[in-house]
Amino acid sequence: MNAYLDVAVEAAREGGAILLAEMDRPRQITYKGDADIVTQADKRSEQAIVTRLRDHFPKHAIVAEEGGGQESASAFRWHVDPLDGTTNYAHSYPCFAVSIGLEEAGELLAGVVYNPIAQEMFTAVRGEGAFLNQKRIHVSTVDKLATSLVATGFPTHKRESNPNIRYYWDFTLRSHGVRRDGSAALDLASVACGRFEGFWEFGLKSWDTAAGALLVREAGGSVTRFEGAAPYRPGEPDMVASNTHIHAEMQKLFAEIRSSGSEPAK
Repeated sequence: MNAYLDVAVEAAREGGAILLAEMDRPRQITYKGDADIVTQADKRSEQAIVTRLRDHFPKHAIVAEEGGGQESASAFRWHVDPLDGTTNYAHSYPCFAVSIGLEEAGELLAGVVYNPIAQEMFTAVRGEGAFLNQKRIHVSTVDKLATSLVATGFPTHKRESNPNIRYYWDFTLRSHGVRRDGSAALDLASVACGRFEGFWEFGLKSWDTAAGALLVREAGGSVTRFEGAAPYRPGEPDMVASNTHIHAEMQKLFAEIRSSGSEPAK
């Protein structure tokens, strides 16, 4: 298992070095949709990460945000986000990360979230705990939503059909505060190390959450859908991660909001 993690760490560092180097150059921005942007840094980082994973694990499947992955019949599947927080990066806002997660037959095995600006390497292996720069981390012990700092995110397109502004409003009123930093991977890492007590969002892709979900679980937290106790699987339409202590309270608030008529976008 640690062999997988070692390669993921190497790949994340290589991708992160590319992101830092590209920051000093003029931005080359293209658009996948009305607002989903891609920079040259995304592409170069992904190419380096995917190449390293292929070199070490040529039979593994790779799902990468910018389309540079590979399909295979392998039970092993890597989920790669070469630049989580592209909009932040394009505006030189220093909140972005490389995220790499590995699953086997649907079970998360290893995950890495790397913040190259802060030089913070979050790592986790199933059953072995979560770490920040090789020091074990744990979720916070705060046990009430009212005294919790939580985080969320909003889509870059079709915002008018997304119900999260209502959730944001209610959680802002009932918590110690809500942050919207623009990087789901870093938000999940922050739950894992106790900076945030909770995080929720709609419509995240598998590469956004595979590594972060494992980090939270290995740090003692919980990651599920808005309803129910079944573990969240990367790519499902909604997710909530918490320090476990406030999980039921968060889910109760989700239910109240939904019953009031604010249904999630289909």
